[in-house]
Amino acid sequence: MSTASEPKGECDVKVDRHGPVTVLTLSYPERRNALALALRARLLTELETALDDADCRVIVLTGAGAHFCSGGDITSFEGVTPARGRSRMQFVHRIMRLLIRGEKPVIAAVEGHAAGAGMCLAAACDIVVASTEAKFSCTFNRIGLLPDLAGLWSIPNRIGMGRARYWIMSGRVMDAASAQAQGMAEELCAPGSALETALALAQEVAQVSPLSNGMVKSVLARGPMPLEDLMSAETDAQAVLFGTEDFQEGRKAFLAKRKPEFRGR
Repeated sequence: MSTASEPKGECDVKVDRHGPVTVLTLSYPERRNALALALRARLLTELETALDDADCRVIVLTGAGAHFCSGGDITSFEGVTPARGRSRMQFVHRIMRLLIRGEKPVIAAVEGHAAGAGMCLAAACDIVVASTEAKFSCTFNRIGLLPDLAGLWSIPNRIGMGRARYWIMSGRVMDAASAQAQGMAEELCAPGSALETALALAQEVAQVSPLSNGMVKSVLARGPMPLEDLMSAETDAQAVLFGTEDFQEGRKAFLAKRKPEFRGR
C-alpha cells in the first residue's frame, strides 16, 4: 500500500550512452520529475556510475517529457522532523558534490520548468542549455523554506549576488531570455530540442582533454577566491597537467597540425 512519501507510477533515472556522452534522464511523470527520495537515490547511483566509467567524458542531465524538474516532491514532506530534514539534506548533498566537484563536465538540458530544487540542480551543472520556452524559479519561501541543493552557492555564482537575492526573495519566474542574459543559461534553442542541442555540445566537449576539464572543475568548485589563492591553485593544477600523456599528445598534435587523441592519462 502506498504512502504519501512513496512515488506513484514510474520514478527512475534513465541512462542512455552516446559514445563518450552519458545522458541521465529524470523520469517521474506523475510529478513533473519532482525529486522524490527514490529519484534522488537513483540519481546518486547513476552519477557515481558515470563518473567511474572510463569511457564517459561528459554527462548530460535532463528531464523526461515537457519539463526538466518541478523541484522537491512536496507529497513526501508530511511528518518531516528537523532530524529527518537534516538527514535528507546530507543525502542530497552527496549528489551536489558529484555534480559540482566531479571531474567530468555536466550539461543540463532544460525544457519547460526548472522550479525550486530543479533550478538549483540546473545551476549546479557546468553548462545549461535551455529551450526558449524554459522557465526558472526558486520559490522555497512560498512553503517557508530556503533554497537547498547548494542553490545559495550555485545561483549567486552564476548570476551574481544581487540578482540571486532578487529572484529568490521575490519568487518570480525567470523566462529563458532573462536566464541567458543574466547567466542562468549559456545557450538557448528551439522548444523540444534542448537534449539534441546539449548532446551536440557534449560531443564537442568530449573531444578535448578530460584531464584539463577535470582540473578546471576542481579549481572553480572552490568558488571565488583571492587572487593569490587562485594562482596557487592554478600552479598546482598546471604542474600536474604538464606531466600527463594528454599534454604531450596535445603538444605534438598542435605542432603536427592534426587532431589530438586524448586518453585521459
